[in-house]
Amino acid sequence: MTPQQPLRLVSDAEPDAEPPGDTDPRSVPPPAGPIRAAPSAEPSGSAEPSGSAERSGSAEAAGSAEPSGEPGPAARGEPAEAGAPAGSAEPGPEPAGDLAPAGRVVWRVAGTAVTLLAVLALGFAANLLVLGALRHNRDQQTSYAEFRYALANGLAPVGQLDQNGKLYPPGTPVALLVIPQIGLTEVVLEGTSAGVLRGGPGHLHETPLPGQAGVSVIMGRRSAYGGPFRHLDELRTGDTFTVTTGQGEQTYRVTAPRRAGDPQPAPPADGQGRLTLTTTDGSSLLPNGVLRVDADLTSDVQPAPARVADRIGTPPAERPMGTDRSVWVPLVFWAQGLLLAAVAVTWARWRWGRWQAWIVGVPVLAALGLAVADQAAGLLPNLI
Repeated sequence: MTPQQPLRLVSDAEPDAEPPGDTDPRSVPPPAGPIRAAPSAEPSGSAEPSGSAERSGSAEAAGSAEPSGEPGPAARGEPAEAGAPAGSAEPGPEPAGDLAPAGRVVWRVAGTAVTLLAVLALGFAANLLVLGALRHNRDQQTSYAEFRYALANGLAPVGQLDQNGKLYPPGTPVALLVIPQIGLTEVVLEGTSAGVLRGGPGHLHETPLPGQAGVSVIMGRRSAYGGPFRHLDELRTGDTFTVTTGQGEQTYRVTAPRRAGDPQPAPPADGQGRLTLTTTDGSSLLPNGVLRVDADLTSDVQPAPARVADRIGTPPAERPMGTDRSVWVPLVFWAQGLLLAAVAVTWARWRWGRWQAWIVGVPVLAALGLAVADQAAGLLPNLI
């Protein structure tokens, strides 16, 4: 049985030649005359089911198959396959919608990192300049009440050891410093580490107390945590001030300020006392050295009990511009808490929404950021 030629639908008004292959079937006008069956001019290796009739309005004869390597119906200008929407073209790539999951993760990680940096920066600045000043004022009020009680009951320190023969713990009030020329009235605490100097000026424990023979040293911050010594460079030779201890009120007269490179004065003579006030020199937050103001004792020298700290020495954290490395452990723990909180807020933003997550997360992030900043401030030089 001789295979029949496949049929295709043509119009009486349609020319025998096929339209160019690059012609869009959607742009070809409908045939003007009746549709009739005509033998196809193209060779076909597939058989057409016999007895197929003309289908009015059909796009293609049923069961026809294109041979391998032949251009498709769209390239020959023929209608699309049955079942496909009229005028549809080959499916292209899907339009890009939201970011891919990997892209969203990258943006969320970047947002979390920026949030952490912003919280740390704001917390650090607020802790040093605003909240630190409030903390300093509160600590001074508490220390003043404690020192006044000790003076009234004869319990104020007059040496390095307390009634039980133990060294006074860091932060114990030991004196009241009053310098009217710069408007300073501060309770002096025992110790000069960064933590102690947050509450006010500190007495270097290996030196005698003010009013006793020898050189006493009091150190204070210039800018952070209230900056009690920020106007220390305004003192001039001949200015007088007082220091009250458990042995009474002691009077000093300023001899000269000293900076890096200036000659160091000779030690005081036996039975004489001197007080050295110490803070930073240069810019408030970017110091370039240490400023010292020496003052000679003009009142009577007070007796001093036996000393023990001279044999111990001064830890590096309590020397001028020293840093407290013991804060690393709590700093790491607080930083881990802040990181976990930031991750939780990022997850909550994805699950709950932006505003709900921020309402819950901002107070938590602020509290943890301040805690981290407070610990990180211990790594700064103790006189800033």
